[in-house]
Amino acid sequence: MSDMADAIRALSAEKGIDEETIKNTIERTILAAYQKSFGKGYDNCIIKFADDLSEVNIYSRKTVVDGVYDPVIEIELEDARKLAPEAEVHDTLDILLDPRHDFGRGAVSVGKQEAHRNLNESTTKRLMDEYKDKIGTIAVGYYQREKNGNIFVDLGKVEGFLPQKFQSPREVYEKNDRIRAIIHDIKKASNSNGVQIVLSRTSDAFVKAILEVEVPEIADGTVEVKSVAREAGYRTKIAVYSRKMDVDPVGACVGLKGVRIQNVIRELYGEKIDVLRYDEDPHVFITNALSPAQVKQVVIKDYEKKEALAIVSEEDFSIAIGKQGQNVRLANKLCDWLIDVKTEAQAAELDLTESEAHKAAEQLFANNNVSEDEEILTVAQLPGVDASVAEVLKNAGFDDIEEFVTAYENGQLDNLEGVTKEQLEEVNSIINENVEFEESDDEVESEEAEKSEEDTEEEEYFCPECGAKITLEMTKCPKCGVEFSFEEE
Repeated sequence: MSDMADAIRALSAEKGIDEETIKNTIERTILAAYQKSFGKGYDNCIIKFADDLSEVNIYSRKTVVDGVYDPVIEIELEDARKLAPEAEVHDTLDILLDPRHDFGRGAVSVGKQEAHRNLNESTTKRLMDEYKDKIGTIAVGYYQREKNGNIFVDLGKVEGFLPQKFQSPREVYEKNDRIRAIIHDIKKASNSNGVQIVLSRTSDAFVKAILEVEVPEIADGTVEVKSVAREAGYRTKIAVYSRKMDVDPVGACVGLKGVRIQNVIRELYGEKIDVLRYDEDPHVFITNALSPAQVKQVVIKDYEKKEALAIVSEEDFSIAIGKQGQNVRLANKLCDWLIDVKTEAQAAELDLTESEAHKAAEQLFANNNVSEDEEILTVAQLPGVDASVAEVLKNAGFDDIEEFVTAYENGQLDNLEGVTKEQLEEVNSIINENVEFEESDDEVESEEAEKSEEDTEEEEYFCPECGAKITLEMTKCPKCGVEFSFEEE
């Protein structure tokens, strides 16, 4: 067994199993072989490894007795003293065994089976732990074989399984074709590794994962994919949203001359893809979702039940519905609203009053963060302000709108890190459009008093007879003595 340490290290590298696990597997293998040779239930097998794992010794621990009843666990005093001269009754001795002679032929076979079983269990557990965190990520492999429409994919250490239901109807594969798919699930299998990776190319998550690879703005969080609606092999609608006002989410996904979206379409074997802008206002979002149809008006029929009516022209009706209802069906899924599409003539017959539309609009914005009556006090409450800019101002102590305006006018924000001059100008512009500053009563009284004092100080009076300077408190001229009185006009 001098080469055992090298064998353990080689097995550890090949299977990706740590040496301690392999050591435990060897112990269980030897114990299984021991019990096969001497009988199940015996636990007096002692296994000792060298510190450097270069060898392993097997012992049978026996009790010294005067008259042996069970030779597997007992040894006669006379025989014990041949091994240990000082042995006494009730002592225990570890007696070295030679597996080649002391173990039967069947024990070797049992030991091998136990070793394979334990190594497979260890490998399966490691792979399960490794791949359970990869669910939802992209895996790349090669076409291996097909059975009953299901495709088996070589992923290297494990085998991938692409069920027929998770394959796009557009796709056809041949042996050794490269296959990229999302990891949908992981389960135990009957192959040597004991793990099978379930793959999918039809899920909404697959399109989202491919976009993340092709669009850096999605990968870094600048652009967010809000929702995906897909009928694999035919058409996909994707709603995207930008966290920065200066980044166009649709343009970022499409790319220069459509390069980015063409890469996604190529990966999906020519599947049609509509990229549209997400909006919190369902009127706008539903309008965008029904593209390429031009929607005249969206009426919210029931906000709680998420039912809406989209009104289109006669020419756009078939486009809004789509082939076999595909366009409106995908729009429903994308927006999570039940959308009923009508022409202008059909909508007129429904007698949709203006008050109903107005009521629906009021319900729509009832839960907004800032109502019409609520006072806007912070930058973050302002409509259209970049969230990242608001966060920088908050951390710097300029979240209060009045404090921001004062600091902006005094130039205190010119060197603030994390925001540009253009972004600060934009915030100030939004404040001017949405916020009216009211003067307090004390400020108004102070201004009126100052104005009164100024008026009093500026206005002078003179005697009508001699022209001498007089004041409002005088009743006669101090110079000529003429009497007079003041009256308000």
